[in-house]
Amino acid sequence: MSKPLFSIITPMYDGAAFIGETIGSVLRQTFADWEMVVVDDCSPDGGAGAAVVGEHAMRDPRIRLVRSPDNRGSSGARNLAMEGALGRYYAFLDADDLWDADYLERMKRRMGESADESAAIYFCGYRRKDSACRREILPPYKSAGKKDFKKMLYHCPIFPSASILDTWKLKEKPRFNESLKNLRDDYVLWLSIMKQGLTAIGYDDILVDYRMRDDSLTASKRNMIYPQWNIYRSVLKMGIIQSAFYTISWAINGALKYRYFKI
Repeated sequence: MSKPLFSIITPMYDGAAFIGETIGSVLRQTFADWEMVVVDDCSPDGGAGAAVVGEHAMRDPRIRLVRSPDNRGSSGARNLAMEGALGRYYAFLDADDLWDADYLERMKRRMGESADESAAIYFCGYRRKDSACRREILPPYKSAGKKDFKKMLYHCPIFPSASILDTWKLKEKPRFNESLKNLRDDYVLWLSIMKQGLTAIGYDDILVDYRMRDDSLTASKRNMIYPQWNIYRSVLKMGIIQSAFYTISWAINGALKYRYFKI
């Protein structure tokens, strides 16, 4: 298999009910130079999710199923997928989210239009839908423009399933912090990349459906306060006052984000 332009990184845990739709949204892409690596993170579904992925992989060699020998969380599953990824660009897509058919094509065009050599992360806007992914429960979210390390300390507008990483801009292969398991691991990766002087560029295009599941780990902002504090205090090694300041800023921005305001 020749190296594709995009490697789609998909962690899956108990995703049998949704992974078929997610893969379907990838198969409908108008830009076809991609591979999709789905990592089953020891799902407690008796192999149902893996079977769905396996059926698609038999029909399309661009799709690969990897089984993690132990449960490592979304961070570890993504790392496992990236270890064997062949593409220049890593396009992240969770096992329950959906791309518009022209997602890769339009993002490729957007990235090609950018002359900013510091940009390593590109992201677009997304719709916020119910667990059936049929009805929008909040207005679409978007945050266009350039984001750097300092801006990201206040708020993270980058949704993993709407983000693409240019690995050629990095000094070494990216890795998620597995000690974080499923909480804020994507945010810490973006920060670690931007700490190198690299940046992210957001676009107004609304190209992704985010399935806001009732059992989502990020469904309750209150449950995210300590993990966010932990990023500032333990990962970034900030002092108590500075950590408190950024945690409060993050909480305010998050409240605005979920009350229909653009941030």
